[in-house]
Amino acid sequence: MTTSAPKRTGIFSGSFNPVHIGHLALANYLCEYEGLDEVWFLVSPRNPLKEKDELMDDAFRLKLVQLAISGYPKFKASDIEFSLPRPSYTIHTLDKLKACHPDREFYLIIGSDNWQLFPRWYQSERIIAENHLLVYPRPGYPISSDSLPANVRMVSSPVFEISSTFIRQALEEGKDVRYFLHPAVYEALSAEFHTKK
Repeated sequence: MTTSAPKRTGIFSGSFNPVHIGHLALANYLCEYEGLDEVWFLVSPRNPLKEKDELMDDAFRLKLVQLAISGYPKFKASDIEFSLPRPSYTIHTLDKLKACHPDREFYLIIGSDNWQLFPRWYQSERIIAENHLLVYPRPGYPISSDSLPANVRMVSSPVFEISSTFIRQALEEGKDVRYFLHPAVYEALSAEFHTKK
């Protein structure tokens, strides 16, 4: 009996406040060009130390991700961090994922800006020692691939300069930014911002 190879699963964690085409295009690229079988969008819960106005409701942000990824079988939305102890540390999330899904090989997806700060992450050395990391380029944060540890790989994905802050501000100002968002996400957000007015 032959055992199938573990599914290479990218872990894309973020607030997704809201999810936009930059997030989706990056994840799409990683599946189609960088060898991932799937990308899981892990929606981060609201940090109690941050201002409440900074983040939309946890369940609403998860719903927007679910709307954005429907129809593409390589994407999955996850709320696993909602039930983990706070503050939410990446190492604990990865440990939990590996315990729940031993048939998968996980790849943590982070931007080059976060990679430069990575030594400050909680148990960063263990994250690198026990996991694969894929680092995507962010403008102003160049990284030399020669200096990366064995488990860390730089990917040459296109760079998308779109921020969730820009999207929220545009919607608050009544701008039509439909092409920055999945159509279903734009519709849900427009309804949400219209209700608030």
